[in-house]
Amino acid sequence: MDHDGQAERTVTRRYFLNEPDDFVIEAAEGLALAHPGIAVEREPLYLYRATPAGGKVALLSGGGTGHEPLHAGFIGPGMLDAAVPGSVFASPTAIQIAAATRRVDTGAGVLHIVKNYTGDVLNFAIAAEICADEGIRVERVLVDDDVATDIAGSRVGRRGTAAALVVEKICGAAAQAGTGLSELKRLGHEVTDKCRSIALALDACTHPGTGRKSFELGPDEVEFGVGIHGERGRSRMPFATANEMLANLLEPER
Repeated sequence: MDHDGQAERTVTRRYFLNEPDDFVIEAAEGLALAHPGIAVEREPLYLYRATPAGGKVALLSGGGTGHEPLHAGFIGPGMLDAAVPGSVFASPTAIQIAAATRRVDTGAGVLHIVKNYTGDVLNFAIAAEICADEGIRVERVLVDDDVATDIAGSRVGRRGTAAALVVEKICGAAAQAGTGLSELKRLGHEVTDKCRSIALALDACTHPGTGRKSFELGPDEVEFGVGIHGERGRSRMPFATANEMLANLLEPER
């Protein structure tokens, strides 16, 4: 093995972290230290606006850690009131989501913005039921923009990816302007219905806990339709110019 090859492999396994088990909480606390408008609840873990915005519908989202700045980086006026991080690439628990929902509800209700992944969908649904039993009004917008999984006969459907940010921004601004819970839900669905995405990967991601890549790509290949957790795509393409790869992304029959 040549020295340059060894160096390249070593670099891909180096991270700015202490212990993998502490990564999520340390990242959350670091974000809050850098941004005084964000506060952290350690147990169960969630982040929220340090100064609550009373009298409006609260917006809450979340998902696995590893997609930063989504979602915690978008807590603030005109966007999210709370974000619930799971472990790396894992859904937050229903206990976390319910606790965050209680924290941000000021009486106008809470809108959950949920990406279409099985764990996220199930845990947000359980949390919504728990909170509804406690008298908190909760509605949900399901984000499902990724056409890579838009396959006939699929029970899961499109995954939720980049459109989550668009929904959070538009619904967040509407909530800040005083829009009610039912109208925010309708608006969120309208935004989601108009959003579609597809992704290419030049390399696979490496999980900081295991140090392993999610898949292997040849030096002249790109992964077409890769998922945000490192899921394999629909196919592989030869590496090409930006214009050629973009044309493939926009090809409806691919």
